[in-house]
Amino acid sequence: MKFEEGLTKGRLIKRYKRFLADVELETGETVVAHCANSGSMLGLKEAGSLVYLSANKNPKAKLDWRWELVEVDGSLVGINTAHPNRIVEQAILDAEIPELRGYKIVRREVKYGQNSRIDLLLEDPGLCYVEVKNVTLREGAKALFPDAVTARGTKHLAELVDMVKLGHRAVMFYLVQRSDCTLFAPATEIDPVYASALREAYKAGVEVLCYQCSLTPSEIVIDKVVPLEI
Repeated sequence: MKFEEGLTKGRLIKRYKRFLADVELETGETVVAHCANSGSMLGLKEAGSLVYLSANKNPKAKLDWRWELVEVDGSLVGINTAHPNRIVEQAILDAEIPELRGYKIVRREVKYGQNSRIDLLLEDPGLCYVEVKNVTLREGAKALFPDAVTARGTKHLAELVDMVKLGHRAVMFYLVQRSDCTLFAPATEIDPVYASALREAYKAGVEVLCYQCSLTPSEIVIDKVVPLEI
């Protein structure tokens, strides 16, 4: 996924009301940027951090800027949760994910389960339900999910198990929007219920994949597999 218009550097002043961030641009101007991330963003919202914004070209948008990246310990981290589905979809279409090759149809946001929508539905041959989660939390060299309690995420795991019981493939896909992790694990201390649900889903046949990204101010692309510790 390319940032076609390029990104603008700034320094984070503060993130507040979950979806807003004050940023001081290199020109000295202070702007309000949309923060497309409902998580806690642990370790990603320190005042003074170098951040990258994209200009919002949508004439209906209330804000002129979107927060895209933050630099943490010398590495870039993608905080925009609107991107992972698109990144994973494109990687599947480009046959960059060996485990998900061979499907002729890829659809997004298809209704399934109990009033839910699956992020990606792969079809022909068969059906493969793919739920995508954005991962930004790191502890040491370990990527962790979630960064806050997520009842919705636990519900998604149960629905993936239901798809397996119906004879379909179901995949929990964790996209690590940073390149400085060597292992993935559920964040048991943050949400033990989710962590337990993930382990049970895995035992029930839900496949778990984790890939991390390579990030620059020009683009975000899927890079390599991250080993699992479930």
